[in-house]
Parts: sequence; C-alpha cells; structure tokens
Amino acid sequence: MSLELQETDSAGSVVATYLSSSERLDLVRPRSNGNSIKNLWQYLLAIFLPVGYPHSVTPDYMKYPPIIPVISDLRTFPPVPLLHPSLTTQDSLQAFSSSIAGLLSSRAVLEGVGVGNPQASPTSAILLSILQDSTGRLATILFAHRLGSALEPECKTWRLAADIFNDAAMVLDCCSPALPKGPRIVLLSLSSCLRALCGVAAGSAKASLSAHFARGGNLGEVNAVSRSWVCSVGRREEKSEEGVEGDNGDERMKGGMSWKDSSQETVISLLGMLAGSLVVGYITTSVATWTCLILLLSIHLAMNHAAVRAVSMHTLNRQRANLVLSNLYKLDSPGGQTSGRPLSPEAVSARERIFERDGALRWKGGPVMAWAQIGASLQDLASLLGEQHSLTASTKAVSTSIATVLELFNDETYLLWYSPAQKQVVIVLKQDCTAQDQLKAWAHALYLVRSFQENEREETPNTHLYSVKSTLSYLNSSSVWQKQLNALADAGWDIDAASLETTSGTRLRNHGSEISAPKS
Repeated sequence: MSLELQETDSAGSVVATYLSSSERLDLVRPRSNGNSIKNLWQYLLAIFLPVGYPHSVTPDYMKYPPIIPVISDLRTFPPVPLLHPSLTTQDSLQAFSSSIAGLLSSRAVLEGVGVGNPQASPTSAILLSILQDSTGRLATILFAHRLGSALEPECKTWRLAADIFNDAAMVLDCCSPALPKGPRIVLLSLSSCLRALCGVAAGSAKASLSAHFARGGNLGEVNAVSRSWVCSVGRREEKSEEGVEGDNGDERMKGGMSWKDSSQETVISLLGMLAGSLVVGYITTSVATWTCLILLLSIHLAMNHAAVRAVSMHTLNRQRANLVLSNLYKLDSPGGQTSGRPLSPEAVSARERIFERDGALRWKGGPVMAWAQIGASLQDLASLLGEQHSLTASTKAVSTSIATVLELFNDETYLLWYSPAQKQVVIVLKQDCTAQDQLKAWAHALYLVRSFQENEREETPNTHLYSVKSTLSYLNSSSVWQKQLNALADAGWDIDAASLETTSGTRLRNHGSEISAPKS
C-alpha cells in the first residue's frame, strides 16, 4: 500500500511531497524553474508581506496601509498589479509627502533652538527637549484616560484624526522660529501634545484595524505590517507601544508577523528621506517652505483619507448600526414583518462618515433625529422622567414612574426612555447585557425616535409609554429581532463585538426585592 502526502505553506503552496510505501518514505520537492530572478523576487516579497498572503488577510488590507502593492500572488512573475494605479500612487504620495514635510518641520525646530547661532546654549536646547518630552508624556496619560473607550469603536475616525494632529504639529513647528523665546516654548510644547495625541489615537486605532485585517491568528504580524501608519515617517513623533497578546498556540505566528510592516515602513521611509534630503536643500525661503509644507500636508491628508475610506469594518458602531438597522427594518411593513436586506460592510463603508457626531441617531444617513446615550446611569434616565432636585439629585416623576419603566423592561437586559422635547434617548444597561443586547437597545432607540418622527404624536405620558411598548413589542414579535441578527451575521457583520459604547459606562444590578409597577 502506497500513500502520497503533501505539505503546504500558509499560502497553500506545495513545499514537499512524500511517497510512502511499506518499507520506505521518499521526499519529492517541487522543481525549481531555474529562473533566479523570479526566485529572488519571491524572496523579497516574502519579507514585506504577511505569512500566507493573500489568504491570511482581508480583501481590503492592500487598500489601507502605505505598503508595497505589487502583486496578487507571490508565485506570479513578472508582477501583476494588485491595485488600481491610483491606489499605488496614493501610497507613494502620502509616504513621500509626509517624509519631506517632516524634514521641513525638523529643520524649523533646529533653527528655533539656535542651530547655526554661536550665541545659542546647548543647555537651553536640552532643557527645551526635556520640557517637550515631559509635556508629551503627561498628555499621553491624559488622552489615554479620556479617549480610551472611544478609540476602538471609532478607529477609522481616530486613525485619520491622528494624521491631522501630527500635521498640525508640523505647522506649529514651522511657526516656531518666527516667535520670541517664551511663545516659542509654549508653541513647541503644544506641538508635543498634538504628537502625543497622535500616538495614542494612531496606536490604538491601528491595533483595531490590524485585528480587522488579520485572519487565522496572525494579528501580531498584520499589526506590525500596518505599523507604517503609526504617525508617518520622517517625523519626530510620540509612538505608542502596543503589545499583542495571544494564546500560546498562536504566539509564534503572531510574533513572526509582527515585524513585516516595520520592514515595509523602513523601505518607504528610507526612500522618502532620501528624496527629501535632495529636495529640502532647494527650499530655503520662507515662502517656498510654507508653500511646499501646505501642499505636502494636503496631499498627505487626502491620500490617508482615501485609504481610511477603503476600509470596510465588520463591527457595528453607532453610525454603522444606524445605517444597517434603518435599511433592514421598516415600521410600515405589513403585519409587523421586516423588509429590506442588510447592507454589507462594503456598502456601509461607502456611505459612512469619517467624522460623525457622537450619539447621533440618523435614518438611512439622513439628518440627525435625536441623540442617544448608551451605558448611562439610572439617574440620567430618571432626569427624563421628572424634575431633579439641584442639591439632593433626587428625581420626582411627573410623567412615568421609574417602577413602570422597570416593569416594562423586566425581561430585557436594558432600560430605555426618550424625551421628544430634549431629543434625547437614554439607555441603561443591566449587569448581564451582552453585545447583541446592546445592539437591540440601539435598534429600539432608533425605531422609537423614528416612530415619533413619522406619526408626530402629541407629547403626553400615555403617548410616551405606548410608543416605548409598541416598538419593544415589534422587536420581540415573531422572533423578528432574532431573524434580523441572523441576517446581519449572514451579511458579514460581527454581532458579538460590543462597539456601541464610546465612554466607560455603568451597569445596573438589583440587590433588593423585585419592583412592580403601581396599580392604577
């Protein structure tokens, strides 16, 4: 009896064939085509692309980072362009523009501290550097505390915002030589704060984007391959240090992938700095410096904006939930049945805004209908029900009582109320609320506000309570909500990822006896 066994690499290519018989085992390796140029090309590409590419990453991976977009398969030679030529141009332009702009800003800072001035003190320059570094570190701690919860759900927003912060820091650096010593120190300290914000925002957003791109336990490798976007090359910036932790079984694979993007970044930054060193010597006047700087930063932001828009996230944050749910559900469908098909992540990516106002409730991307707060405290919800005492913070219900709301949502893992006068929805999450429950609460809020907008009901306590009950009954009737969850999962959405809270919220837990609604 003979057997033929094949070994394949992460990309599915056969690396060895074994012929087994009763007494021997023969090894047959794939024949080399003898083309040394092709073999060299494959080896060089393996240095800069994740292990198992293109099967180990999502389809939108090559559209996002400024890497070397050359071929669709490592086994193809000569190289076949993977991307549209415009995308290749975008990658090159953003890398080179940021490198040259970084050199111009660095030169301006050196001029400001007195390089070339025999009266300048090295001690003053060192003290200024210490002040900048200390300011940046303190700003990093503050920004990480204030923005930590919002960075993952809104990673596309903060990824582009990081470049805006860093480019603004370059502008401040170039302004510094024209100012006297005191204002110059303040300006450079502010520049350091902006770079610290860039480091926090870019580092955390990059980790979320890398987790989106990675497939098959190669998060660490993709995370490093995407490292070129942690504030662009050729600049003095604050870089956040993100560690990637994983299960023991995937640790080696993650670690191996962790430095591929660093290799890409090294090549692009080297080429950009070489080009910048040739150009910067010809930019000597103030007019030429500012003209080039504004042009380069405009190109840099435009290219990065296009790259961020190309990413199709599969998690449902507030904006994407609005787009998907408003398209998936329709209140006027007969018999309470849902109509429409869920939008795919790619379709939503083409419609969503990069910068969206926090908590906005929109219907199919239209104007803001109301504002929602999820993960709020019970006190916030009570403030919508009645009048709150300014000193004791106690609330006297003037419309619907808290007990009535608790009774209504007794079988749910959240509480919800809407104030049409304030255009405010408050969602209180219970202790055992899951990601799918949070999504249901957001859908309830969206349809509750839509119901008020469509029917233009008179604002009375009975109207409020009826609307909340009717929209909740709609979601629970005929397993409508469960069917919609299944449709979302089939469309490619990750319904088990909690991405709706942008602040550190609270959870409600009942330690006493059950509260029932008062009898009328």
